[in-house]
Amino acid sequence: MTRFAKMHGIGNDFVMVDGLRGSFPPERAAAVAAQVCDRKFGVGSDGLIVAYAGQEAPFAMRMWNPDGSESEMCGNGVRCFARFVREEGLTEASTIPVETGAGLLELSVLEDGRVRVDMGPARLTRGEIGMTGPAEERFVDQPVEALGTVYRGTAVSMGNPHLVLMVEDAAAIEVERVGPVLETHPMFPRRVNVHFVQVMGRDAIVQRTWERGAGVTLACGTGACASAVACFLNGLTDRETTVSLPGGDLEIAYAEDGRVWMTGPAMRVFDGELALG
Repeated sequence: MTRFAKMHGIGNDFVMVDGLRGSFPPERAAAVAAQVCDRKFGVGSDGLIVAYAGQEAPFAMRMWNPDGSESEMCGNGVRCFARFVREEGLTEASTIPVETGAGLLELSVLEDGRVRVDMGPARLTRGEIGMTGPAEERFVDQPVEALGTVYRGTAVSMGNPHLVLMVEDAAAIEVERVGPVLETHPMFPRRVNVHFVQVMGRDAIVQRTWERGAGVTLACGTGACASAVACFLNGLTDRETTVSLPGGDLEIAYAEDGRVWMTGPAMRVFDGELALG
């Protein structure tokens, strides 16, 4: 049996496993993720996150999507990771360096229980994002067609790729139909996370998300960062933005040095044991 914690960050939920004190071979993770993320036959979650020892930091976070693919990073997941390693007694530090597929991140657990994350710099060129076309070119306010509709899109990487589409009414978008078409758009050979964003003011936006490998989710932390950056690049918002997602709000700051800071909650829901086949 393998112990786990179920956690969520504004509705983006995860099965969390301690791979430091217990054995959890990464080669098993894809099959396990497909099993435990299933909401009918498993625990049910948007991803499987395992804590390992890092090489240049005390911890390393790895995450697998419900389809078994591994994600470079997850903003809501990394906040849950910070609370998880503290609550498991793996550290007492309030500032926690963590290795991720997007690089080394610094997580700060605040007095109110929220977690502030230095997400690192936003990557803005096609080459950094993982797009086709000239590597040094940016993709800002460009036409993107899906199912007969032309959207205005901006691409940003937060260590994983995001396509942000500005819309007049985010609630009216059929995310379940349009999302998978754009996820596999030929411009993104490794697929892409897709976000439909409605600007409410200079410091507030509404976002709905189709996540690569997971589908519709209640929240996406790296997507919120990418959306805030995209809105700023298009002159629609200021550098500090509240991003409202179906599961709750995140505070995003896009600093003048290009780094992005994300602040939001992380909650433990329950603990259990996995009977892995």
